[in-house]
Amino acid sequence: MVIMKIRGGDLDLVEYEFKTFQPGTIIKTLGYEKKKYTFKPCKGTITVVAPARIHLTVLDMNRFAPDHPGGGGIGFAIQCYCTAEVECTKTGLEIDYNREPIIRNFVEVFKRSTGYRGGFRIRATDHQHKHVGLGSTSTVMIAVATALNEAVGSPLSNNQLRTLIGHNYVEETADGSIAFGFETGVGPAVSTHGGMAVMGDELVLAYHHPFAEGKHVHIVIPPTDISSAGTKEFDLLMNKARTLYYRDRELKAYMFLMDLIPALEREDLQKIGDIVWEIEFRGSKRAEVEHHSYGIYHYMSLLREAGLEFVGMSSVGPSIAVVTIKDRKALEKLIKPMGLTVAISTKVDNRGLIITHKIGK
Repeated sequence: MVIMKIRGGDLDLVEYEFKTFQPGTIIKTLGYEKKKYTFKPCKGTITVVAPARIHLTVLDMNRFAPDHPGGGGIGFAIQCYCTAEVECTKTGLEIDYNREPIIRNFVEVFKRSTGYRGGFRIRATDHQHKHVGLGSTSTVMIAVATALNEAVGSPLSNNQLRTLIGHNYVEETADGSIAFGFETGVGPAVSTHGGMAVMGDELVLAYHHPFAEGKHVHIVIPPTDISSAGTKEFDLLMNKARTLYYRDRELKAYMFLMDLIPALEREDLQKIGDIVWEIEFRGSKRAEVEHHSYGIYHYMSLLREAGLEFVGMSSVGPSIAVVTIKDRKALEKLIKPMGLTVAISTKVDNRGLIITHKIGK
């Protein structure tokens, strides 16, 4: 087992043991299993298309850890999609997806939580954009969870599905085992509802609203050879970021409530961009940006000075999300002298999950 130390101050030191386990062996049903559900397994295939997310920031890193979801945060959905197809079978489980352990684990979570005894045939595809801050794991999981739920008659609500995913959020290991990971609930929330979401602690959806309708979203990846994966991500999130939040969490919460939400209501992209830029220097975002060197701040500052409305680093980086009226061609011309290139161009998804039911012959 890997043991990581979390230090929040001179008198604040705990050790966290990363336990790996086989899919379906450590399940958190959250008491849902105590209720009796009515099932109506459908004939044919349920298909769910889920938009990916840009995760802009956590609200307080001290309120979550691996196997303890929460922390709050903000993010928005983009037109970059993962898909899940589910058919009900009498028994057994068939999974067509290259990350089979995480799907197998959640199927067991769903069945134990609801008491469903039948089988499933599952096929999943993700957006193929790996490690650029678009949340492929959480997007695939909400697509699969929703498809499973729809396929058996929707015994659980969207909020219950998001909570089950959060408390059972895992990543796979090289040997096919799984381990608990970090989850704020931002990804499943924006994938479900579209637009931008503001999350409170314990995976609670505090607010969501359409965002930047018709504007362009460009993902710009600055040059860096610094990793934010695995133990490096743990050190980054649970040590330096944790210390910074003792100072900045109240300010960030105030900015969310008093500045960001009114700006979303007004559809004021420039003001939203100003708030996000201020957040880049607060709490975990400061730790995450500085982890990639101060060069990331330099690049983001150049983008801001060029007049782009919204510039923010996604998740633990190094991807920079730009939301602007400029199309890809115009942006590429603007950033070429900076030594930057556009990795992905898309738009905000304000619709959320799309569910279809195809009845077989």
